[in-house]
Amino acid sequence: MPRGEAALDLSLTWVELVWIEKQTEHWIRFGQVAAEQILDRRRRRVAFRPGSVFALVRWSANDAGTVASRFDILRSAPPGSPCSTTPGVTPGAESLLRISGWPRVRLALAAVDAVEALGLDPVDAAPDHWRHVHNRLMGRTRTRPYTLRRHRAWRLRQGLDA
Repeated sequence: MPRGEAALDLSLTWVELVWIEKQTEHWIRFGQVAAEQILDRRRRRVAFRPGSVFALVRWSANDAGTVASRFDILRSAPPGSPCSTTPGVTPGAESLLRISGWPRVRLALAAVDAVEALGLDPVDAAPDHWRHVHNRLMGRTRTRPYTLRRHRAWRLRQGLDA
């Protein structure tokens, strides 16, 4: 999509990404980017279509070390739909998972890696799985693994598989 047209598409969810070495890093862990705008050497914006699932990692540090680690799995909402606000995400998105603190972020990233180890794109995993991971990590309990059987059941409920 040309730069000007993407900027005018109000149905897109925009995410600002930042990279300032050893200070601030915001990046997309997974998701299908619909458009991109480079703002300057350190900042760019990426856009996602309505209904798209994506993961945003936010990290910041100072001279003493890591100050904040955050990990969000979000689903972009259609215009006019209710959504949660997340820093750097315009206009907002449905929150499937929101974790902060490196120990929990590390476990959430491991859950993403486990889905990928099954040969699946995390974008296609059942949204309920990400909600489950969020709730279990916040409750400091073990998460159930995502399995191919659960994935097939999810796809059958959605009418995506025969």
